[in-house]
Amino acid sequence: MELRHLRYFIAVADAGSLTVAAEQTLHTSQPSLSRQIRDLEQEVGIPLMSRSARGIELTSAGKAFLDHARMALVQVEAAKEAALRAAQPARATFALGFLSGAEIGLLPEVERILRAEFPGIDIRLSSDYSPVLAKALMRRKLDAAFMRPEEHAEDLAYKRVRTDPLVFVFPSDHRLASKPAVAAQDVADDTFYLPSKAAPAVRRVVLEYFERAGVELKAAEHEVHNVVHAISMITSTRGVMLLPAYTKRYLPETITTRPVRGEVPTLDLVIAHHKANRSAILKRLLANIGKLASS
Repeated sequence: MELRHLRYFIAVADAGSLTVAAEQTLHTSQPSLSRQIRDLEQEVGIPLMSRSARGIELTSAGKAFLDHARMALVQVEAAKEAALRAAQPARATFALGFLSGAEIGLLPEVERILRAEFPGIDIRLSSDYSPVLAKALMRRKLDAAFMRPEEHAEDLAYKRVRTDPLVFVFPSDHRLASKPAVAAQDVADDTFYLPSKAAPAVRRVVLEYFERAGVELKAAEHEVHNVVHAISMITSTRGVMLLPAYTKRYLPETITTRPVRGEVPTLDLVIAHHKANRSAILKRLLANIGKLASS
């Protein structure tokens, strides 16, 4: 069994179709991909997929095999990254990720903490959605990341940095701008933009907040992917959103925020790392998390 067999199997399982996987993901021919899947099933000894006019469905054995196939590829990536790091010069390096936007408040203090003990350290930065950061941590491409807690990431350890309240965001001349605080019921008739599924933690908190309030959202057809996209959609359509309070620092004068009246939905910002990471640099950063709570 070769790694390419695992990659092909995962691609077909995700696409639900041999043709789609071959043309859009793997860029190979469908007959060639079919042979690779048959070879894999022959080596495993049991059918992993059932084929019909509707496409591909995993058998119970295929579903079990899929979880292990994904993990095997993650471990291969981690081994590759470890080898690359070991071959680099001895200069202290630390790969640090940030939930997009969070670095503006956190990075200056993080750099101060680390450079105080490791003056020549090379801090390598990345910024992305929390699920992407979690995968990078699991593959050991990052040493630590400031992000939201992610489900199905058992290899990661978390330490809370702060709790971010959510605030209502809308145009500055919106009818609700005169209110000192806004409740879920106040926006029931407004076009409401949900965060993209690429940011599952904040999306889940927003939906749960409205569900508890008994308010059925008039959700917009399109979802918002980041703060810049939020500014564009709110300005152009006069829509409403719930966003973490720290995003206020990015908003133009044409957009304003108001706190939530009553029960305030919140999100934890954590520092995450792989449980097997024994870096002295990581240990130093974790010991100083208290200094970052207000950043």
